[in-house]
Amino acid sequence: MSVAFNGFNESIATFIAASGLTAGAPVKISANDTTALCAAGDSFCGVANTVGGGYASVQMGGFATLGYTGTTAPAVGYSLLAGDGSGGVKVVTEGGRSMLVIRVDTAGKTVGVML
Repeated sequence: MSVAFNGFNESIATFIAASGLTAGAPVKISANDTTALCAAGDSFCGVANTVGGGYASVQMGGFATLGYTGTTAPAVGYSLLAGDGSGGVKVVTEGGRSMLVIRVDTAGKTVGVML
């Protein structure tokens, strides 16, 4: 038996995609019905799942794996995370979003979170 979280409580919504948005990146709401890549320190509402044709499907619930940057790795349990401005997340001490971190891969610099 193996451990799996994919598919658990997933919810995905379609938004207009702001320019420069890429799949796999944490996103914020930037205008009416529009989502954009997070700048460094921005709180994020979800993760861009697919981007194309001017639209993005955004995962707003469930399990997601994101890249992280910075010298401090997120800790399992609840961690305060924010966008890093380059398509990943980073640990912050204020602002950001409290996320349930389920797994951390320090070698691959990824973090598995429940949105």
